[in-house]
Amino acid sequence: MPSFDISSKVDLQTLDNAINTVKKEIAGRFDFKDSPVSIELNKKDFILNLEVESDMKMKQLIDVVISRAMKQGIDASAFNFDKDAYPSGKVVKKEVSVKNGLKQDDAKKIVKLIKDSGLKVQAQIMDDIVRVTGKKIDDLQDVIAACKGGNLGMPLQFINMKS
Repeated sequence: MPSFDISSKVDLQTLDNAINTVKKEIAGRFDFKDSPVSIELNKKDFILNLEVESDMKMKQLIDVVISRAMKQGIDASAFNFDKDAYPSGKVVKKEVSVKNGLKQDDAKKIVKLIKDSGLKVQAQIMDDIVRVTGKKIDDLQDVIAACKGGNLGMPLQFINMKS
């Protein structure tokens, strides 16, 4: 019986490469010259710590982070910019969490979307992935199209396609 898995993972090495590219670009930019900029990636917790001297530069830094990550193949929705930047002395700090793995609520949204589509497939939640099985590969491809068009607000990868 054909099946595939839906996951939402960010490759740590790709993320690290994107952050290193951001550091190089910021070091060479004229508008960041002689200003304190710190970009740290906590690889264990998937948290990006940004530190600049003003709110305007924080917005510019976030734009650079998003553009470089997208060029590396990381979806922009993988970053959670919900926490506000806060002043700390002469600098402005911001914590940006990187979504890694499907949470239970997100997995339930995906299963609900698949059930509402009316396709003859079964979806089951297995830890941080959703396994979808069906009798025809065409049904599975329709599920992939429905998930891509579902505006779920998270980056999805479709892996382990077996027929």
